[in-house]
Amino acid sequence: MTVTAVPGACPLDCPDTCAWTVTVRDGQAVELRGNREHPFTKGALCVKVNRYLDHTRAPDRLLYPLRRVGRKGEGRFERIGWDQALDTIADRLADVVERHGGEAIWPYYGTGTMGYLQGLSGGGFGRFWNALGASQHEAYGICSRAGGFGLGYTLGTSAGMDPEDFAHARLILLWGTNTLTSGHHLWKFIQAAQRSGAYLVAIDPIRTRTAERADEHLAPVPGTDAALALGLLNVIVAEGAEDRDYLERHTLGWEPFRDRVAGFTPERVAAITGLPAERIVALGRRIAHTRPTAIRATMGLQRHAGGGTALRTLACIPGVTGDWGRPGGGLSYSTGAFFGLNKPALTRPDLRPHPVRTLQMTRLGEGLLDLADPPVKALFVLGANPMASTPHHNRVRAGLLREDLFTVVVEQFPTDTVDYADIVLPSTMQTEHADVHAGYGHLYLAWNEPAVPPPGECLPTTETLRRLATRMGLREPSLYDTDEELAEQLLTTDDPSLTGITLDALRKQGWARLNVPRPFLPFRDGFPTPSGRLEFYSARAARDGLDPLAGYTPASEVDDVDRARRYPLVLLATASHFFLNTVFGNAAAQRKRAGEPHVLLHPSDAADRGLVDGQRVRVFNDRGAHVTQVRLSDRVRPGVAATTKGHWPKLLATGSNINATVDERDTDMGGGAVFHDNRVQIEPAPEP
Repeated sequence: MTVTAVPGACPLDCPDTCAWTVTVRDGQAVELRGNREHPFTKGALCVKVNRYLDHTRAPDRLLYPLRRVGRKGEGRFERIGWDQALDTIADRLADVVERHGGEAIWPYYGTGTMGYLQGLSGGGFGRFWNALGASQHEAYGICSRAGGFGLGYTLGTSAGMDPEDFAHARLILLWGTNTLTSGHHLWKFIQAAQRSGAYLVAIDPIRTRTAERADEHLAPVPGTDAALALGLLNVIVAEGAEDRDYLERHTLGWEPFRDRVAGFTPERVAAITGLPAERIVALGRRIAHTRPTAIRATMGLQRHAGGGTALRTLACIPGVTGDWGRPGGGLSYSTGAFFGLNKPALTRPDLRPHPVRTLQMTRLGEGLLDLADPPVKALFVLGANPMASTPHHNRVRAGLLREDLFTVVVEQFPTDTVDYADIVLPSTMQTEHADVHAGYGHLYLAWNEPAVPPPGECLPTTETLRRLATRMGLREPSLYDTDEELAEQLLTTDDPSLTGITLDALRKQGWARLNVPRPFLPFRDGFPTPSGRLEFYSARAARDGLDPLAGYTPASEVDDVDRARRYPLVLLATASHFFLNTVFGNAAAQRKRAGEPHVLLHPSDAADRGLVDGQRVRVFNDRGAHVTQVRLSDRVRPGVAATTKGHWPKLLATGSNINATVDERDTDMGGGAVFHDNRVQIEPAPEP
């Protein structure tokens, strides 16, 4: 009997990017556990991933190439061989390029895997699409762009404090983030701070499991977070607690920003946020007199029309209090920008024959239905399930139903999107391929070593594209680089964050911390802004047509009085404790633990509509509708309805999920999605 321990990493779209170890006995993966030596993972995985090995062996796993034999959307396929599948794809793509140009091809890659080789931002196969001159994503990802752009105007980067340094904070604001569900490994650092006397505040329209564990919970109206931040700063300035020395030496534009803050009195902010003025004052005073203060703000906070401005303004708070200069102080959104990986060497944008057009992931329906110069004639979906996870579900469906659209889906399971494919290619899962991972909630790089052979005829996506390049007769040598060569190129850089980190060393240990000090004060020597200072006033924002001062931009639908009359409830679609986006949405055990889909509604809102707990209801607006069950709860404030994302439409009785009601509309900056800027009405549903 041969037993080995194989190092790896969780591939899913979570800030924790856990390091794990796979125990392999006689060629079979028999155990998966968190790596106990990893300083952030410390041996623990989440309830989503604990059964990952079972998921790799699920009975609905896709194991062979498939060709559609029914109508699009029916999900009827026949098994074919790889040669036949690749020949078909190569012929169709070549025809599209000849007739319409490479830009008529849309490689639509999502966050099904966050690995740099097999998924993230086109990964090791981005160079294939560049060689074809295919269209590119304007903004990779649909979930975090607005916040990253907003932070860039204030800080010069979307990166902030090291999450491990939350252990040194004396006041922690968990702002629009449900840590115990979405990134629970941070919690041990929060607990360490609490043991030293730190006070924990949750700011969230929903009383989440995290908010229930906090010392204090504030529930503002969704989309009003920037106004609340300005109100808290108003109190801080009224207390005379601004760090004048820090403001003088490290910031730009304080005086005009201070004038703006002066206009956001607690009374005005109370009217905007729906919070009592006295609670705004109390928290403002607590921030004013507690050093250091740490803010954790994640992606749900910025999924509305004012989302970029919200993060831009939140990042100003530690600039006013001077906490950016203190261990345990500042704001944490994403650590991704700290990883100085050589992404151009991996994706090779230099291979593009000419500048190509960019398309928005958030507007897939629009791109498939409305583009004409050239129209999208081929859609190649990798690591994404847009039929279940993209705004305006009904327009996406209409686009995917086009008979003249050639659609290829590379997948592990028969998702909703697979049902609309012409060709389906089976891909490996994390225990079966090599990859490089960088956390966006910590400072560790990880290597994922393949632990077991893939089942059936599954292939790594990198290998699939290598074979397709051969079929298409592409001569560019780099299209045939091995996964190890791709990893070497990604790690070959002069960036100081990767000093001393080699592929050999990474493969041996499985992980490595970036070359940064402890504690890590990223802006000790200045900010990566044009001025080298934290910019309350950004000339770059002005050039981009935005307000040069940080401030408050209301969420469009939340602030729309006429729309509020027709659709009085703001719908929030939050992360599930048991799904990761739509990953695991087909897993029977996870679905059972998650329970039937439902929407939370405050008892007063339910009474106004004559609804009772457990009733079947229709959630709708002028874009679409979704039928679910209502549960009455004071966990949501009046005027707010809350549900969880990740449910596959095809597994629901009405074939539609909550994204039927979400608009294809952009945030204020960055081209992000507006999942939480969504007004609906709820009424009794007709009996089926």
